[in-house]
Amino acid sequence: MSDSIFRNLRDGALEGELAPSLTIKDSISSPFSINIFSHTLLQLSSHLAAQKSHTGIVIVALSRSPSFYTDLLKNKGLELASSSKWIHVLDCYTDPLGWKDKTRKSGNVNVASERIALDATSYKSVKDMDKLFLAITDLGRGLVGESKSRFCVAIDSISELLRHATLQSVAGLLSNLRSHDQISSIFGLVHSDLHEEKAAAALEYMSSMVASVEPDHHSSETSLSEKNFTQGKFNVRLKRRNGRVRVMCEKFKVEAGGISFASVSAEDGTTVAGLLPKVQFNLQLSEKEQIDRAKVVLPFEHQGNGSPIQIYDGRKSLEESNSEGSPLSKGGKKEDSTLGEIIYFRDSDDEMPDSDEDPDDDLDI
Repeated sequence: MSDSIFRNLRDGALEGELAPSLTIKDSISSPFSINIFSHTLLQLSSHLAAQKSHTGIVIVALSRSPSFYTDLLKNKGLELASSSKWIHVLDCYTDPLGWKDKTRKSGNVNVASERIALDATSYKSVKDMDKLFLAITDLGRGLVGESKSRFCVAIDSISELLRHATLQSVAGLLSNLRSHDQISSIFGLVHSDLHEEKAAAALEYMSSMVASVEPDHHSSETSLSEKNFTQGKFNVRLKRRNGRVRVMCEKFKVEAGGISFASVSAEDGTTVAGLLPKVQFNLQLSEKEQIDRAKVVLPFEHQGNGSPIQIYDGRKSLEESNSEGSPLSKGGKKEDSTLGEIIYFRDSDDEMPDSDEDPDDDLDI
């Protein structure tokens, strides 16, 4: 399932389509969205580092410092010397509102930490979504140029944006990024329990892929707290181009070397069913409803009474035609000749009987 998400983000959108967008949401009961985010980022970075694509990645760092991503890529074994060709960090973490800048009474200058091996640009106006959009697109153009090549945008915390700006302005930023010609895909994470339901619903509506991280409720009670902080359920709802929605579910486990995924067992299949849209009617029949339906007698259905069921279609069979001359049955009783016959009475003598003649023969055509 994680491979399906990676392929959608890697391939991007076709010409004229909106860029695919992935929203990773979690809660305090299962706070593993940053692990999923890092795993997705490493997959795309490994693909770019191998020069399998002419795109780049712009990381909007809001909840993690640029040095975090430096260590993340370094531990993966990626070469950071050439990273400036395909990755750039927009540092909104160090001084998001420009307070440190005002304290030092220095200008709005790009500041790079000594530990940072990645190219990072400091940004100090997180409240202004329009300026943030221009900063992201400018960094992306610096990676891919003015050609038809495109870049990916990774936002490590949409929740931080919602702290400094309104839902409408953040939704406008995401919409503008998806509709930009040079942006191939977008992914970011949100802590759903920090916001109102309408905020999470709006973000889900704008996303082509929604991944939710949930605790593993099937764990034993003795080790429930331990397992909830090492593993859980990874549910994904993916909107296809034809309008259909694909729902997938996997288990994940956080280990020292990263995060691993495994298929969900049959007894846990109810989780996938719970992701499907709820309807106002029940398509399943209860046991009592099934018994009541079996008792319903359909039209023209004989009761049986121990005799074989026969359906008469109103036509005489070959045997009846041959036995028309014998009015008595084998039992010596006269059969009812009106059984199965259709008796028709004309309304008046002026009504002509049915014939094979064409009624339109007298028309001059």
